[in-house]
Amino acid sequence: MTIGLASAAAAYANAAKPAAPGLAARESGGSFGDLLKQAAESAIGTLKEGESVSAQALAGKADISEVVTAVSNAELTLQTVTAVRDRVISAYQDIMRMPI
Repeated sequence: MTIGLASAAAAYANAAKPAAPGLAARESGGSFGDLLKQAAESAIGTLKEGESVSAQALAGKADISEVVTAVSNAELTLQTVTAVRDRVISAYQDIMRMPI
């Protein structure tokens, strides 16, 4: 999953700003849902790119270094998505175990 360095820095800066008492912090760049949507679309794009470059290599139309780079990016993206999914599930399970 590829998120631009500038986007990540801006999101971190917005999260680090203290909110005024009684007021929720407002983001100028969009909502958390939009950030997740962009991250998911980026991950899907990376995986599709790896698949298409692999198909081009089978047809003899791609350089081996392009294939290795695309497949490595796709593998890293898949590992990241899996790790995030596992963390979300773990957090959900922890919340469900909390006594009321």
